[in-house]
Amino acid sequence: MLAGTASALSGCGEEKTNNDSGNKSDNATAANVAEGTILQVFSWDFNTIKECMPDIAAAGFSAVQTSPINECLEGEGGGMELYGDGKWYYHYQPTDFKIGNYQLGTRDEFKAMCDEAHSYGVKVIVDVIANHTTPQLDKVSQELIDAGGGSFDTLFHKNNEKDITDYDNRLMCTTAKMGGLPDINTERPSFQEYFFKFINDSIDCGADGFRYDTAKHIGLPDDPKEDDGFKNDFWEKVKTDTKDHDSKFIYGEVLQGGNDKIEEYIEEIGRTTSSVYGSKIRSALVNNVLDTSAVKEYWLGDAPLNMVTWVESHDNYINDSTWRELDNDQVIMGWSIIAARKDGTPLFFSRPYDATEENNWGMNRIGVQGDDMYKDARVTAVNYFRAAMVGEDEELVNPEFDSTALIIERGKKGAVIVNSEKELKLGFEINLPDGEYTDRVDNSTVYTVKDGKLSSDKPIAENTVVVLYNDGYTERTPMANVGVAKDTVFKTDKDSLSATLTLENADKGTYSIDGADAKEYKDGDKITVNKPENGGVVKLELRAENSEGKKTYERIEFTFENAYKISKGTKVYFEKPNDEWADDINIYIYNTKDDENDDWPGQPMTKGSDGKYSYTFDEDWETPLIIFNDGDSADSVQYPEGKGLIVEPDKTYTAE
Repeated sequence: MLAGTASALSGCGEEKTNNDSGNKSDNATAANVAEGTILQVFSWDFNTIKECMPDIAAAGFSAVQTSPINECLEGEGGGMELYGDGKWYYHYQPTDFKIGNYQLGTRDEFKAMCDEAHSYGVKVIVDVIANHTTPQLDKVSQELIDAGGGSFDTLFHKNNEKDITDYDNRLMCTTAKMGGLPDINTERPSFQEYFFKFINDSIDCGADGFRYDTAKHIGLPDDPKEDDGFKNDFWEKVKTDTKDHDSKFIYGEVLQGGNDKIEEYIEEIGRTTSSVYGSKIRSALVNNVLDTSAVKEYWLGDAPLNMVTWVESHDNYINDSTWRELDNDQVIMGWSIIAARKDGTPLFFSRPYDATEENNWGMNRIGVQGDDMYKDARVTAVNYFRAAMVGEDEELVNPEFDSTALIIERGKKGAVIVNSEKELKLGFEINLPDGEYTDRVDNSTVYTVKDGKLSSDKPIAENTVVVLYNDGYTERTPMANVGVAKDTVFKTDKDSLSATLTLENADKGTYSIDGADAKEYKDGDKITVNKPENGGVVKLELRAENSEGKKTYERIEFTFENAYKISKGTKVYFEKPNDEWADDINIYIYNTKDDENDDWPGQPMTKGSDGKYSYTFDEDWETPLIIFNDGDSADSVQYPEGKGLIVEPDKTYTAE
């Protein structure tokens, strides 16, 4: 955490460069996290991050940001789906502040991942939660309860019995439940001592910085305080109790809205997120309006520009629908804008593998790597451009006043051109010295600057990023790339499935199924993956090397479900667990073939004299799943929240 003063902020500049002795990579990027770029490895496990480190370094990222590494709830049946059997957000609901959880891996695996990252000159930032625990209080560890004073009444704020209903009320915002999550009394000294043991253990394992989740819900020094004898000094403790604090990259998640006190949080923490800026960038991309007036302002008021910027984050991607409006090209164009700019530290959110507009969960597996978009040539080129432009001023220009295109000029040293909607004709002015410049994205198109105007053999196509600079550029051999074809099916109730393997920038790759001996393959080869005896998950690992021997890795997981049938006349029951449920209960039935018993919320159940609700299937079904609910209003409830339950004839279900 940084104090916000010039002297404290300069501490980040003391971080070792990515040219550290023993560095395995010649892809050194920025000298420190602040001047580089961060890859948010959303729900990747430690071993996957470690295996993918050559690719991450080669893509020009200076740091990775892990998902929370604390102990957490275990998914249904140990499930590892992002949403369904297991949930991504469980690791955002701590049961204890110790390193390791079933989703991401052990403490030893975390340390090994950090060691590997450092060997490539890549820093490790850990997403941490101090504000709340899991709402399943029976899962909270006794050690954490003891550290919080010995009971839930002392671990949590007195105001914890209330939900936040008024975000303009700072006492409520910092002491009441946010989203139903119990609010920890972060001002209690015994809790602080316990929490910072976790932080410092993370540092001992190799963590180079932290993102504080829900930071806006932890009080500032001048915020109102409950009458408990403690001070609002959590952020002060971050500075005094974090090992080597001034050398760590620390920022807080402060989603902007009413009374967010963004300037004060930047002053206390040193850096925060810039969520409004992200929404402005997304809006500009959706509307094809890259006018400088739309994309230049950071929307932080008078606060210093000590911020982490993004096109999208996991919150925006999961909690609202705006991600559906951006295809991969638009995300990368937005990235090219924020990463080419001088201020802020840009963070690239790794979308789930094979995510589509129709299915934002993609492969729907926790632990595997995200979409290959982070390795896109445009992303890589802009990452290296950013590192080469450190210290250069910026100027944002719409060429020939065309707001569908934007030039980010960095002094007279380089420029990035982002063209969105239509073909962009050349001949416009650009602030580069006369000479020839090869586009660092495709490494083939040559542009000429003469008398301050840009020309080439052809115009710039729509949805294109052009990166131009000579000073500071280093030629790099493209990395190999492995994967499976876009039409691959990752989940089935059949006995086997086939997958077409892909390979780029290598003569051969290898594949291994569930740890068996590796076999060679070439681009386009097909393999058959068979269902395990009792169903479950099959792991496919792909590897290859480029001409320089640099390794690449990808992990694919296939889920085999056990098919079953339910006959007409089968009956199931539901019992309301509490008074939060309304009197009218529905059952929604569906399967993977997109069959359903009715539009949501399904069909009504019949209430019996014993208070139980029943439903009788009026037709045969293959592999049906069921969800119970009390309607489709804003305050309705349902069970379960994600993937439906398997039908067990004559069973009485109740919400846990």
